[in-house]
Amino acid sequence: MKIFALVDCNNFYASCERVFDPSLKERAIVILSNNDGCIVARSNEAKSLGIPMGIPVFKQKAVIKKHNVAVFSSNYQLYGDMSKRVMDSLGLFTPDMEVYSIDEAFLRLDYLQPRNLYEYCKTIREKVLQWTGIPVSIGIGPTKVLAKIANHVAKKQTDVGVFDIRCQQKQDNILKPLDVDKIWGIARGWSERLNSMGIYKASELRDASPPIIRKHLSVVGERILRELKGQSCIDLEAIQPKKNIMSSKSFGKPLTKKEPIEEALSNYAACACEKLRKQNSRAQAVHVFVQTNGFRETERQYNNAITHTLTIPTSDTRIIIEAAKFCLSMIYKHGYRYKKTGIMLLDLIPASLKQKQLFVNFDHNPGDDLMNIVDRVNKEQGPNTLFFGAQGVNREWKMRCGLRSPRYTTQWDELLMVR
Repeated sequence: MKIFALVDCNNFYASCERVFDPSLKERAIVILSNNDGCIVARSNEAKSLGIPMGIPVFKQKAVIKKHNVAVFSSNYQLYGDMSKRVMDSLGLFTPDMEVYSIDEAFLRLDYLQPRNLYEYCKTIREKVLQWTGIPVSIGIGPTKVLAKIANHVAKKQTDVGVFDIRCQQKQDNILKPLDVDKIWGIARGWSERLNSMGIYKASELRDASPPIIRKHLSVVGERILRELKGQSCIDLEAIQPKKNIMSSKSFGKPLTKKEPIEEALSNYAACACEKLRKQNSRAQAVHVFVQTNGFRETERQYNNAITHTLTIPTSDTRIIIEAAKFCLSMIYKHGYRYKKTGIMLLDLIPASLKQKQLFVNFDHNPGDDLMNIVDRVNKEQGPNTLFFGAQGVNREWKMRCGLRSPRYTTQWDELLMVR
């Protein structure tokens, strides 16, 4: 029988901040979205104060000041690197793992029997905390859906942070009071449809007729039902190369001139190309868009986009930047206050696939060697150690992140100082 464990980092963004600043322990913490707009992550202490998710931070100023809440800009370089450290640590305990998100991973444990898996998961939790400083919760179950539910119990209802739901009696006790909208994979529309059928609890969905659920919720709904029964229908998934890659952010302030928008777009293009090369792909087309702030109804509005097909599939940042700037020149208009631009790399193909052309020879792309050097230097010395002139230096368009903590693990000049 298959056995899964879902490992979930507790309050991941807040935990990352605490690793390098112990004074934050037991202090309420909130993390802000791009441009320091809304609250996107909270520690347990912040949740207990009633601070909601997604609310603009200015609406919580009184609560933040009264309770001395620590406020941070998003530090994605730090969070991404800490996530990799956690996942690398988990990989030492089992050869079969699916990284589900930046702070979650599914593990297959059935190969490790007959050892005590509950105690084994307690060891995993202790070692991850020791090696990375990040606390995690672990749910054990015969299916991924049940492991997800067990993880929620481990996080909310246990002191040890591990819960095993393989026992039928435990499944009954947990599923009977659990609302169907709390089940992994059941979206709001599906939960409303189930409610209209008289199904409100997870146990009621588990005991429903599979053909009827399939009729109303498709084969995916039937799989969830069978997973609740303990029948594994959803196995670990290998990471698949993306078919499209997008890079886009809002500006730190509205822009009217073309040049800073070009700089921002060039940076997004460079970021997208780095992701493209990581999965050993090449792009056959680029899509560029610009837009104003639709929430400012008193200002003139303009949104436009264009797609440009590349002569040769490429992952060369220089070529992609030039194509992006060409697209921008076609859609940019004077007289508007632009809020955002972005680029999408389309029709991605494996780098090993080379479609011959009559008038173009690209058996060897000299740009590949240069891009490999750029990627290696930036990986070893920190992001943007090497960058292209089109990306600019002053970057007046950069997002607001005045409350960002140091990027302790990815920037040499921001290493933690010990005195």
